[in-house]
Amino acid sequence: MELLFLVLLSVHIAKTATEGDKEWCYLSQKWTQSECAEPGVWDTVNEECGKKKQSPINIVTNKVKYKEDLKPFTFEGYNTNQSSPWRIENNGHTVKVSLSGSAKIGGGGLRNKYNAIEFHFHWGTSKGFSPGSEHSIDGERYAMELHIVHRKEGFSSTEQAVTDKEGLAVLGFFIKTGAKNENYEPLIEMLNEVAVKGSQKSMTSLPLQSLIPAKENLTHYYRYNGSLTTPNCNQAVVWTIFQEPIILKESQVKNFLETLYFTKDKTLLMTDNFRPVQPLSDRIVYRSDVSVIQPPAKALLVVPTLIYVMSLLFQ
Repeated sequence: MELLFLVLLSVHIAKTATEGDKEWCYLSQKWTQSECAEPGVWDTVNEECGKKKQSPINIVTNKVKYKEDLKPFTFEGYNTNQSSPWRIENNGHTVKVSLSGSAKIGGGGLRNKYNAIEFHFHWGTSKGFSPGSEHSIDGERYAMELHIVHRKEGFSSTEQAVTDKEGLAVLGFFIKTGAKNENYEPLIEMLNEVAVKGSQKSMTSLPLQSLIPAKENLTHYYRYNGSLTTPNCNQAVVWTIFQEPIILKESQVKNFLETLYFTKDKTLLMTDNFRPVQPLSDRIVYRSDVSVIQPPAKALLVVPTLIYVMSLLFQ
């Protein structure tokens, strides 16, 4: 019996080691990296990816619930350049900018303060200009999505933070096309410097607030508990998805879609680097404002209803 136990234990350890070493990828990489694990089988890379509180999700606006304590955020150090340069890198999955942690967020219904440690992007493809945001609203997705990742104060590493179910707080911002955003130009100009997998450069830091909507437009948001959207998919994230999008010119968005590569040899453009939405299961999505902002199409439907109600009142 003891021998059998040892054999089974060794098999389990070997299986775990194999899973941990398996390379994960997006579906857009499968045709050149056939052995990698695409999103549908990320649980073979880490079993956490197969659990029930995963991200991203589709937010169904008529099912969200108002939560009174979801007040405006406090942003510390968001309006200044950090003292040390940023490190921008192509990690083979996205373009990521590492931060010093000097900028912080609080309020917003969070139980603690959180330090900003990095931000990165997700996008689609320029072929047909398909959307690439990870979260969606009533099934609709945006061109891109920005994630600013924060670690709870008191933790010195992400590895420590993910042991706490609220160890990380991620601010998610949709990006849609429109007018040119000059604030993004210094960042976009650096993309050519990190075009291939594994490349990284230092760049002059920017105020984080210059990359996101104005503070007065950040009071409307959705909140839920979920996970990182890449392996190891740790379920340790307090998610905030803002309703107000960031605006970039179409050509600025295409700089992400047409400049960066999944590979070191420029054989595969980095496109469609998003995880499909995951089941909500028994989770509740909350909203910060009493009345959900109506999408334009839905708002138009309200007009005839109001006219009808008013006509009844004055009969």
